[in-house]
Amino acid sequence: MVKLKVLLAASEVAPFAKTGGLGDVAGSLPIALEELGVDVRVVMPKYGCVKVKGDKAVIGKDVKVYFIENEDYYARKELYGDKFGDYHDNLERFAFFSKGVLERCKKEGFQPDIIHCNDWQTALIPVYLNTLYKYDQFFSKTKVLFTIHNLAYQGLFSRDEYPKIGLDWVLFNIECFEFYGKVNLMKAGLMYADAVTTVSPTHAKEILTREFGCGLEGVLKNKEHVLSGILNGIDYKVWNPETDTKIPREYSVSTLDDKYVNKEMLQKELGLKIDREIPMIGMISRLADQKGLDLLAKIVEELLSLKVQFVLLGTGDNKYHILFEKMANMHSKNTSVNLRFDATLAQKIYAASDLFLIPSRYEPCGLAQMISFRYGTIPVVRETGGLKDSVKEFNPKAGEGNGFTFSEYRADHLFAAIKRALAFYKNKTVWPGLVKSVMALDFSWKRSAAEYLKLYQRISQNNKPM
Repeated sequence: MVKLKVLLAASEVAPFAKTGGLGDVAGSLPIALEELGVDVRVVMPKYGCVKVKGDKAVIGKDVKVYFIENEDYYARKELYGDKFGDYHDNLERFAFFSKGVLERCKKEGFQPDIIHCNDWQTALIPVYLNTLYKYDQFFSKTKVLFTIHNLAYQGLFSRDEYPKIGLDWVLFNIECFEFYGKVNLMKAGLMYADAVTTVSPTHAKEILTREFGCGLEGVLKNKEHVLSGILNGIDYKVWNPETDTKIPREYSVSTLDDKYVNKEMLQKELGLKIDREIPMIGMISRLADQKGLDLLAKIVEELLSLKVQFVLLGTGDNKYHILFEKMANMHSKNTSVNLRFDATLAQKIYAASDLFLIPSRYEPCGLAQMISFRYGTIPVVRETGGLKDSVKEFNPKAGEGNGFTFSEYRADHLFAAIKRALAFYKNKTVWPGLVKSVMALDFSWKRSAAEYLKLYQRISQNNKPM
């Protein structure tokens, strides 16, 4: 049987370069696809942070990673911009990358059945494939799947920069690049893609609405017949309390008491009262309105007046830095605010916390709830995007649910969900069973990769994939 050939193109791939969830996906999905028998390869820019000699590397057993090199464009400290904002030449950088992806396929003699593009930085690939390379027999059977990870970032540029793309002005129109007088790379990529996915089934429906469509809901509505949502997974080799060397005490379902050793150790480290009976609420987040911080700000005073401990890790908007520093000073006995990026502390928080807050305004997928499950930490989330798809309200009488949820974006509804969780936490017969059940849930890439494989096969076999 001939192996399906897939090239995954992304602007960041863990472990080589990563700023967020996209890097995790691009580094984990190909390995899971390889295990399913796919001939999968990966391509990314060779940034200054990529510590690899030459223009190739390997992940998994034998997943080849190709690097597109250009020192002028990529040999910089950051991937997309610096403290002054986005790099001024990002359009040129990722136009060069997109052409480089197609040329690299030819150089390697790798004729992909599917090129799997991810976010705006790769959006020119389907455009070039259907224009500059339209009559190139090398790509005669190649189809494109375009995945939207964050619709808020679309690759918007001034109309004056359009010539840098290297295409005729005829394509600068409302059916392709033009978007309120600007160049919109993601819009053009969506128009030319054979199929489109986003990172959860619920978010695939949300982005068809004005509230979540970021101005592209009309374009997405036209692609609805080839639009689907596949929930991201997490790498259980990385996120596993049984083997996690960053936490003080490794533990499993059968040694659950050691989870509370982690709790006591973190309490000690952060200067909180050492008492495993006090519910610890963790939150690791970018401090921004999108993440529900405006809701939390309205109830934080009331929350901290309860017998709880609150541990926050993250950076973001200055207004939230000021707010939470003030809260930490006022409630120093039960609050630890850590305004920084700290990967080791993050894993300690997942392991030590009893509850984990994710009150997002919108969340295309979310990985924190999946990580929390694996560490026996119960999420409290708003029902949106991937959070809605993965977290269901706990109902012990019906034998259902794995967390606590609220739907309407209101602070009092968030607080009510937290109080429901705290009420169950006090029930020492029900709570341990909930913790053990969530630790057994499967949100691995194996499950997600199988869905991608089915989609790849449909796209490659049919002109109308879905």
